[in-house]
Amino acid sequence: MGFAHMGYDGLHSIIPFNTAVTVHKNLLVVWIISGFMGAAYYIIPEEAEREIISTKLAMLQFWALAIVGVVAVAGFHVGWWEGRKFLEIPRELDWLVAIDVVGFILLILITLLKGKKQTTTAWVLTMGLAAAGLLYLPGMIFFDNLSMDSFFRWWVVHLWVEGVWELIMGGILAYLLIKLTGVDREIIEKWLYLIVGLTFLSGILGTGHHYYYTGVPEYWLLIGGIFSALEPLAFLGMTIFAIQMYRKGNKKHPNKLAVLWTLSTAIVSFLGAGLLGLAHTLPAVNMHTHGTLITASHGHLAFWGAYGSLVFAMISYAMPQMTGRKIFDNRAGHLAYWWSNIGMIGMSVSFAVAGIVQVYIERLSGKDFMVAAEAAKPHFFVLIIFASVFTIGITYFIINFIKFGMPRDEAMEAEGNYEALNN
Repeated sequence: MGFAHMGYDGLHSIIPFNTAVTVHKNLLVVWIISGFMGAAYYIIPEEAEREIISTKLAMLQFWALAIVGVVAVAGFHVGWWEGRKFLEIPRELDWLVAIDVVGFILLILITLLKGKKQTTTAWVLTMGLAAAGLLYLPGMIFFDNLSMDSFFRWWVVHLWVEGVWELIMGGILAYLLIKLTGVDREIIEKWLYLIVGLTFLSGILGTGHHYYYTGVPEYWLLIGGIFSALEPLAFLGMTIFAIQMYRKGNKKHPNKLAVLWTLSTAIVSFLGAGLLGLAHTLPAVNMHTHGTLITASHGHLAFWGAYGSLVFAMISYAMPQMTGRKIFDNRAGHLAYWWSNIGMIGMSVSFAVAGIVQVYIERLSGKDFMVAAEAAKPHFFVLIIFASVFTIGITYFIINFIKFGMPRDEAMEAEGNYEALNN
């Protein structure tokens, strides 16, 4: 897609640009949701101190979601979609996703209710996942009015990524910090209450910043502007939370890669979702930046910092426990961490600079879109370089992941050794 922006779209006749963008966005969403589900299947049984109520149903739920995802992506390539951004999958597949998610929520909820313990961390994670499933439903309502359709579509998109997904993020972060720092659970879960409060305070009415230009009443400009400006507080809270817990901890956990990814999640999410979001969310600024590459800059770093890095943190922590192979601090893991983060930050800066060029030429100077697109081409050359750096980092992560292989008998040895160290 970066080459396409530079005018070298050699695959356009095979994969049109709009198809490539749709696949790119939807694969991102499915991958993150799959990561959340995998994290829940690992965390909830451990927090509840009992096995998931049915591993066979859990496997069925996983494969059903995977098959629906593959069919959806294949459908995009033959024009089978709804055409609404982030909610492109056809209505028939919508229903299958909804049924699959209901099954998943019931599995983890019943497991938690039947468990020996019910922790705050487990409940925040479970409620975040349940709310995410519930908020998928407004996107399935049909409207023949575009303003109405857009109004409820953002209930899904915004209230996921800037609402209930933050609860999921908080629950997983709390679990990881309890395990990696050795700080008392009570202290960490007090912070979690604060983050939940900040998320609800700003996130729900913060949806208004998507309503500026969709035909809704004018008062949404004021509501959206005020509460969107408060949204970075939740991410700032998570950043302070993670850093403070790390400083309070004993720093003796051997899994340095999981620690790095966990801290990165908190810090980069604040930069991408918090600061870059704040930079163009106020109506007076957004009237010029709306729909430009500045939005792409914010979106890439926000998704990567808040949710992509979180999934990698969970993988880095869980895989040694599940396989018994203590790949905690190796060269490939560190290269994966640094190359992917440098690559994504470089991509976001490239998008931002190209977006500023676009705003100046197109929105402020009033010149044609293609004039701005031509002026932005050099910045996409830089973006492609950083995208290559990012790809190398992800390749290293995959190599490290493959090294873990299948589980073996000493799968819990590392965690046992750490607990003994703390005691």
